[in-house]
Amino acid sequence: MDERDSSGCGERVSGGAIPGTVEPSFTLEMPRQTPIPVLIAAPHAGRCYPETLRERMRDPEYSALRLEDRYTDLLARDIAAATGAALLVAHAPRAMLDLNRACDDMDWSMVSGGAPRKTRHSALNRRSRSGLGLVPRRLGGLGEIWKGPIDRDELDARIEGIHRPYHAQLAGALETLRDRWGAALLIDLHSMPPLRPRFPGDRTAEFVLGDRFGASCEPALAAQGLGYFARLERRTAHNRPYAGGYILDRHGAPARAIHALQLEICRSSYLDARLAETSARMPAVARLLIGLVRELGDAVAALGRNGALPLAAE
Repeated sequence: MDERDSSGCGERVSGGAIPGTVEPSFTLEMPRQTPIPVLIAAPHAGRCYPETLRERMRDPEYSALRLEDRYTDLLARDIAAATGAALLVAHAPRAMLDLNRACDDMDWSMVSGGAPRKTRHSALNRRSRSGLGLVPRRLGGLGEIWKGPIDRDELDARIEGIHRPYHAQLAGALETLRDRWGAALLIDLHSMPPLRPRFPGDRTAEFVLGDRFGASCEPALAAQGLGYFARLERRTAHNRPYAGGYILDRHGAPARAIHALQLEICRSSYLDARLAETSARMPAVARLLIGLVRELGDAVAALGRNGALPLAAE
């Protein structure tokens, strides 16, 4: 399914399909005149759970709470509305399929019929071995997420309806922005549980910027993002413990002027004490991130015009 709604303001594409529903698996909103060459994506915010999926989960509420980057789509929408950035939001839940994993990063022992003959067993499977592969299998405090195995046909339907169209749309949108501006930036928006202090009195990071240790983004862009948070005295880490995953590996291509950053936001910064619903702090976090996106958008536009970032004022 690929439904397009074009108007003078831009284009809205609802694509893919969530198996077991009539719902699209993602929505892309691309302004016709993008004021900045930035795309904000929320791949783990999906909340459209088919009833057949919930019935097969041992504890649907617990799993949803732990797996979702809850309400990052609302943050992403606020940022896009204020900045004019393009917006890509996944509606399929991470429990069904994780868009930040490769298609072969799968624990094939949970699939009836096992792995395809040509499956590679390599470092790509490191996440699946920990229980958080293409289809998550285990969670701390719960153990097994599912009551039984998944059929190969069902897994294939999820890949074809969710994974392939999302990544195709993301790649195309980034190419469009790059062609318009000379450079483009993906900000892949995620949330994280509060980090554990390393020692008594340690003040852990509220935000983590990941760039695959410099592989997915021009280093100066990551440095500018870190500097933005530092000026506002917000605790931020770089690449540790989250450097980014499959999305940055696949779509970050600085040599082709397509840059990608992963931004992790501590859930306690914008959710309630249960980390389940939005809190009164959410609008302030949105304003903070709007400032970040505007600053990075200007920097990427300068990269597109000049091939280099302007020197910072002393």
